[in-house]
Formats: sequence, C-alpha cells, structure tokens
Amino acid sequence: MSTLHIPSLLQPIIVLNGWTIIIELWMFATRIPAVGHLKESSDPTFTKAALTEKTPPSVRWKGDNYNNLLEQPTQFYAVALALAVARHGEDNTIDQGLAWAYVGSRIAHSLIQCTRNVVPLRFCVFALSSGILAAMTVRAAAIAF
Repeated sequence: MSTLHIPSLLQPIIVLNGWTIIIELWMFATRIPAVGHLKESSDPTFTKAALTEKTPPSVRWKGDNYNNLLEQPTQFYAVALALAVARHGEDNTIDQGLAWAYVGSRIAHSLIQCTRNVVPLRFCVFALSSGILAAMTVRAAAIAF
C-alpha cells in the first residue's frame, strides 16, 4: 500500500485561508455590535458609504483587511498551487520558504491593519509581501515557460 504524497506548499495555502476565516469572524464580532443597533442598518435604501460613516474606524479596519485578504492572496493561491503541481515530488525548499514568508507577511499586515492601522508600517509589510509574491511568480514562470 503506497502513501499519498501531499505537496508541502498546500500547508501555507491552508493556513492563509484559515487566517482569512479568523479575520472574517473578528470582523463579524466587531461589526455586528457596532452597527446592529442602527436603525439604518436594516434600511435597504441606506448606502454602504452612509453606513461606513457611522461605523467606528477600528471596526472598519477589520472589514477592510478581510477585503484585502480576498484580493492579492488570490494570486498567491494560484501561484502556490502552480508551483505545488509543477514541482510535485521535488525538493521545493525555496518555494516553501517563500510561501511561508508570504503567509507570515500577510498575517503581520492583518494584525497591523486590524489593531493600530499604522499606514506607513502596513505599506512596508504589504510591499514586502508583494515582492515575495513576485519572486514566487518568477519561479513559476521559469517552470512554465
């Protein structure tokens, strides 16, 4: 009986997806109490922008971060899966390191944005994660082309 080989690049993918779920729960835990009492929150003619104005910034940050985790990380998922498939069965220590660095930088970005939202620091961490993703993309392109 042979054992199934699970590509190690799946682990950071699963961790980042799990982190996104944690941020979603954190968003709900802060947003529902903050806007649930507003009469306008159930009015279908009340715009998102108007509701946002009535929501405290520290609550909006969680929603903003949740949206961020549904943007650039989708590229990460695609590239990491491409690398996992292309390098299946090979030593992919560099790809793993890059993937875990990307996940770590996105978690750091989330913690900065969801707590104090220090924009210059958040931007530096975002730029770092973008560079890591670019390196992963170049590595995937080198295999594909």
